[in-house]
Amino acid sequence: RGNGVPATPCPTCGGELSEPEPANLMLETWLGPIRATADKVYLRPETAQGIFVNFQNVLISTRRKLPFGIAQIGKAFRNEITPGNFVFRTREFEQMEIEFFVKPGTDEEWHQRWLKDRFQWYIDLGIRPENLRIRQHANDELAHYAKSCYDIEYRFPWGWAELEGIANRTDFDLRQHQQHSGQDMTYFDDQAQERYLPYVIEPSGGADRATLAFLIDAYDEEPDLGIREMRTVLHLHPALAPVKVAVLPLSRNARLVPKAQVVYHMVQKRLVAQYDDAQSIGRRYRRHDEIGTPLAGTVDFQTVDDNAVTIRDRDTMQQV
Repeated sequence: RGNGVPATPCPTCGGELSEPEPANLMLETWLGPIRATADKVYLRPETAQGIFVNFQNVLISTRRKLPFGIAQIGKAFRNEITPGNFVFRTREFEQMEIEFFVKPGTDEEWHQRWLKDRFQWYIDLGIRPENLRIRQHANDELAHYAKSCYDIEYRFPWGWAELEGIANRTDFDLRQHQQHSGQDMTYFDDQAQERYLPYVIEPSGGADRATLAFLIDAYDEEPDLGIREMRTVLHLHPALAPVKVAVLPLSRNARLVPKAQVVYHMVQKRLVAQYDDAQSIGRRYRRHDEIGTPLAGTVDFQTVDDNAVTIRDRDTMQQV
């Protein structure tokens, strides 16, 4: 609850809600238009517990063998005392989590593998490596459920801050649910002919924080060649760019527009495209530079004769 109230059992898993991490505790609030008739509700601080509760359902219905993971994205709530830095720290946010179930004894190997893969995921989508680092949690900052934990941190304008946490939660959650619900949460390993509670490796990140990091890392202002002003450009990875291709007729000339429309409808079948014919061609290029469109296809008078368009690259501004 984040208001100095002594530790109490978690109503979800039975674990102790302990200090010094009040921001991670379940947020207690009232739901209803009038306090007298409102219901007291607890907003979830993470999406993980729904996965653990349904572990056996998933196991029985999918017949998966270890190791396997269950992923979920959804709303989570934290009683943040000082929200700030745009969407970096908010009371309501979109959380992405994977609970990856492994055989005890293989957990540390899988932990390192997930750490490496998650770090590479950000790099593969365009984050510059020098703006990323991995920081291991000290013993005095580990969550009560964690055997070990690492943060992937990004160098935001205000300094290094957590982008994603990757924790080894051991069998804490399944064991707590089993103890307090009476439901068998064990996994039967038919190869080893033994039954045990799986260990869990948990990558957990915020969609809002990741989006903010991608935007900050991609944003640039650079001298505009031949023009006495700056070019604002968003160097987003093509997979993240909201518009992949801009189709631009050189002008609104009656000979160009029909051909540009043909090109646009052709491209639109395969990629997210945008047709733009307002203002000069230079201003349209700059407009799409600002929103991170990787490619622009310009339809000019030669296109009418040879069906070839000029492709302009956002980052190099080269035209082919």
